[in-house]
Amino acid sequence: MYTCSAGGADKQLVREKQDDEYEWKGPFYFIQGADPQFGLIKAWAVGDTNNGDDEWKEEIKLTEQAVQAVNKLNPKPKFFVLCGDLIHGMPGSQWRKDQERDLKNILKNTDQDIPLVFVSGNHDIGNTPTRETIDNYCKSWGDDYFSFWVGGVFFLVLNSQLYFDSSKCPELKQAQDVWLNEQLAVAEKHKCKHIIVFQHIPLFLREPDEDHDYFNLEKSVRQGIMEKFHKAGIKAVFSGHYHRNAGGSYRGLEMVVTSAIGCQLGEDTHGLRVVVVTDEKIVHRYYSLDELSSQGMEKELLDMLAKQN
Repeated sequence: MYTCSAGGADKQLVREKQDDEYEWKGPFYFIQGADPQFGLIKAWAVGDTNNGDDEWKEEIKLTEQAVQAVNKLNPKPKFFVLCGDLIHGMPGSQWRKDQERDLKNILKNTDQDIPLVFVSGNHDIGNTPTRETIDNYCKSWGDDYFSFWVGGVFFLVLNSQLYFDSSKCPELKQAQDVWLNEQLAVAEKHKCKHIIVFQHIPLFLREPDEDHDYFNLEKSVRQGIMEKFHKAGIKAVFSGHYHRNAGGSYRGLEMVVTSAIGCQLGEDTHGLRVVVVTDEKIVHRYYSLDELSSQGMEKELLDMLAKQN
């Protein structure tokens, strides 16, 4: 897999490397995780989500378990994507650098043949991001939006915070919008098998016309994006942010909301989502970390991978 980023230095070389990824080569799968969010478990427990994140031992254990579970899978996933809120400390907060350091040290243990894909969340760049907070994120984790191909499937990573509140950096939202239109034109030109989107904040949690709150996008913004995605033939959007599993559909576009590796705000267990991409459809299942560690993927999903076209 080769990422083709918005700000990459040598795009021509990247494109040349990607040429063989434009073609469909049969079913494959990837792993989606969300919200390791180092520091939230304690902050939530003490009831101080602004200052109470001075400890993240539990998140370290959970993320280590997630990495170990992914490394054991056979066959290997094509990549492992983390859909935002990598850490809890907001830009400028006291424990942020320590949380980033500890997370990176754990992620270094991911099998070298399994690329990591990072998505920016509101805690990574701020609820109201600025050029500075986005630049700092990019220095730590890579571009805040980019695209890549895997076996005839086109993946788009978006900065959903620009859709949530871009009031301090409207020019950056405009730049992402222009880039997205260009990318959708590329996808159409190459007749990709599927288009899949990753972003932190869900478009919606269960119903496309549900009321706006902290966990979804504002209704008029959401409607515009859903229509754009529908017209482009995008099959699925995978997100996190909610710390619970949820989802729904809009005119053939599936919205998949995946619960957290870290702090749970509902009844779900700490876990990861296995996503199998076949010729005709995208099939996914959420596994608890214990379940994935001890049993791996179920036979039904493995059978789908074994069916070559």
